[in-house]
Amino acid sequence: MKNYLFLLAFAALFTSCQTLVLGEHEANDPENSFDIFWGDFDKHYGLFTVRGWNWDSIRTEFEPQVTPETTDEELFEIFSNMIATLDDSHTFVYWPNQAFFTSGSELDDQAGAEFSFDVIQENYLEIIDSASKAGYAYGNLRNHNIGYLYLAGFDADSQDWVDQMMTDIGDQEAIIIDLRNNTGGDDNAGAALAGRFADREELVYTVQERNGPVHTDFAEKTEYFTRKIGAQQFTRPVVMLTDNITVSAAEVFLIYMNSFDHVTQIGTPTSGDFSDTSMRRFLPNGFQYQYSIMKFLLPDGTSLDGVGHIPDIEIRNSVDELDTGNDEVLERAFRFLFEEYGIE
Repeated sequence: MKNYLFLLAFAALFTSCQTLVLGEHEANDPENSFDIFWGDFDKHYGLFTVRGWNWDSIRTEFEPQVTPETTDEELFEIFSNMIATLDDSHTFVYWPNQAFFTSGSELDDQAGAEFSFDVIQENYLEIIDSASKAGYAYGNLRNHNIGYLYLAGFDADSQDWVDQMMTDIGDQEAIIIDLRNNTGGDDNAGAALAGRFADREELVYTVQERNGPVHTDFAEKTEYFTRKIGAQQFTRPVVMLTDNITVSAAEVFLIYMNSFDHVTQIGTPTSGDFSDTSMRRFLPNGFQYQYSIMKFLLPDGTSLDGVGHIPDIEIRNSVDELDTGNDEVLERAFRFLFEEYGIE
């Protein structure tokens, strides 16, 4: 996910693993740390072939900046600039108690400012059920025959509410699923939810994990299919609302949902970061880092990594309109449902 602030609370726990991961004889100097950092990505990062990055050229550019006198502050900046080129929000470098940098997060602040669930709750939604820990809220939209589900993330440990939601709002003429500011979670939770909207079984994507030192070394494909899950499926119109923070498991959920003809995506493109990540990695000077280790491919062999899901209708909120209580993206969804289906 893009929100890695929780890492700070657990830093001490993971730092104790450093000797185990690196061994006792790694030299604690900037040049060796650079070699470990660059080499680890070179051998294990999963998206060089998909995103087309030339990691050798990154070494050529940044290695001359590292000398025996390079400070930790300077080295952290160098590593941050190296992974910034990857534009991959599952990739970060962390200096415990000092600094944290996530690649691919340049649009996060803007997307965060352009969405407010408080505006939805105060001006549009009659909530039936919500749970902040599980990250969901659902109900009916005022003055409309439309159900609404907001998801802040995908929690694998809390799925009991999904079938009850289908009972509570499944008789509406349409459902809007709001994935804006959704920071991901568990792919299986997204697949289970998508099963409540499935109208067929169909291959929707494959996953391959990097498994060798050459950038093209990958394990065999694992295939993932849509399938009906639960007592009932909603196959009337569904609108998915997205933004640039819609990431990871939320994007995998969208792979399933966008394969259905009754689903339309409205908003801005999603983050474009699908992969699971490596275990935490450690450097002799105490830096920690993590990276993507696999590639997700659509059935035709194309990848959405670095691209994201492009909306059928592209629109973004303005902060000024939000301040007046007006969510322009949601209003556009209302107009679409009326113009396309006559649903009010």
